[in-house]
Amino acid sequence: MDKKIVFSAVQPSGIPTIGNYVGSIKNWVNMQDEYNCIYSLADLHTLTVKQIPAELRQRSYELLALYLAAGLDPNKSVIFAQSHVPAHAELTWILNTVTYPGELQRMTQFKDKSSRHAENVNMGLLDYPVLMAADILLYGTDFVPVGADQKQHLEITRDLAIRFNNRYSQTFTVPEPLIPKVGAKVMSLQDPEKKMSKSDENPNAYISMNDSTDDIIRKFKRAVTDSEACIKFDEENKKGISNLLTIYSLFSGMTIPEAEKQFEGVGYGEFKLAVGEQVANVLQPITAEKNRILSDKAYLESVLKDGAEKANYLAHKMMRKVYKKVGLIQL
Repeated sequence: MDKKIVFSAVQPSGIPTIGNYVGSIKNWVNMQDEYNCIYSLADLHTLTVKQIPAELRQRSYELLALYLAAGLDPNKSVIFAQSHVPAHAELTWILNTVTYPGELQRMTQFKDKSSRHAENVNMGLLDYPVLMAADILLYGTDFVPVGADQKQHLEITRDLAIRFNNRYSQTFTVPEPLIPKVGAKVMSLQDPEKKMSKSDENPNAYISMNDSTDDIIRKFKRAVTDSEACIKFDEENKKGISNLLTIYSLFSGMTIPEAEKQFEGVGYGEFKLAVGEQVANVLQPITAEKNRILSDKAYLESVLKDGAEKANYLAHKMMRKVYKKVGLIQL
């Protein structure tokens, strides 16, 4: 039986957090045997906000090295930079012709980034969801891994696929969300009402995949909890402790009830230290391997070149079909 196709991408716009790791990268690694996986560095997407070119290039290499260190295998998955496949931009133009300005102006991300980058509200920012739709539809994607809170990001892709198919006949697979069974939503260590984010102004609010063991333990020691001195999972009344139990569960492989039992009667200080040590123990070998891979530029270039060749082959097949459907002369 043919394997289903999974597509996902991450912007090299900063060092991923442990939330990105357990919510995306770790799941990607586990999917490689079950699906035909296509994973991209979404470097074109980063250009919607101002970038320092040399830093963007370096972050792209760092993200690729992290993918590989975490267990993504270029022999099992297609791993490539979005900008190395011109069809992403070409399909965006075609999809723009079936996209309505109003639906783009209503997108949460556009409203949010417009307010945060008022000095740079550009067409790329508005058109971002169409490029994202092109990323997904180019490869006949069946599933897109998303968190429960990101399902709306996939809706416009589905709408555009259906609209194009209705106008030009069946062309695109309408992708479905693939939501992880474990609700891997990691919250801020300083404000457990908010999702952990690499763009948080408070560096104590998130654990970066680049943090040292000392940094990790220090940040967990400072994590916001409550004054009840009881380690139990209660997302309504004990958000901080519930977040720490979730993180411990994700990094130890224990269920949350097992973790609650392990820490019964333990003080918050000891519990926070144990969570920090568990996270550090998992990240240490990944960080060491990432740094080793990062020092081998020739290997990184070869992975990108091989990935670009595979992705371009698949994308070219789709673009031939799309161009024929819309009435363009075939070369």
